[in-house]
Amino acid sequence: MSFDQRVLRDALGLFVTGVTVITTKGIDGESVGLTANSFNSVSLDPPLVLWSIGTRSKSLPAFAQADHFAVHILGENQIELSQRFARSGADKFASLPVTKGIGDVPLLEGCAARLECSIYDRHAAGDHVIYLGEVQRLVHNQNARPLVYHGGQYAELADKWPEPTNS
Repeated sequence: MSFDQRVLRDALGLFVTGVTVITTKGIDGESVGLTANSFNSVSLDPPLVLWSIGTRSKSLPAFAQADHFAVHILGENQIELSQRFARSGADKFASLPVTKGIGDVPLLEGCAARLECSIYDRHAAGDHVIYLGEVQRLVHNQNARPLVYHGGQYAELADKWPEPTNS
C-alpha cells in the first residue's frame, strides 16, 4: 500500500454518512447497542440493509449469536444518544424509554427511522464483520432531519436547490 491507515481513514471521512444506533438482545438477555455509521441500503426486493462491526468490539459476541437487530436512524437532535452508544462500558440503556421489538430486541424512541431486521447473512471482511438484515418492520418520521457525520465530527445537513436558470 502506498498509504497508511490514518490517510485511508481521513479520505473515507470525506464521505458524509448518517448516524445510527444498532441494538440487539445479548447472550444473557441483556440489551446491547452501539453507534454505527457503516449503515447502507442494499435491496428493495427483498428489503435488505447492511452495517458492519469491528472484530475487536465488545458488542460483537452479542451480535454473533443474534437472530435479530434494530437500526435506529438518528435525527439531528440526537447527538447525545449517538455519543452515549459510542462509549464502551457503562449501561447505555440506563434511564432511556425502551420497548421490545421482534426477537426481544430493544427499541429506542424518537428516532428519525427505525428498522427491525432479521439476520439475513454475515460476512467476515478484514477487521470487521458485515451484517445483512432483512427488514421485517419499520417506522419513520417523514419530516425528520437526520444526524449527519463528516470528517470525524457531526455536521449539519443543508438543502441545496439548483439555481434558477435564465431562459
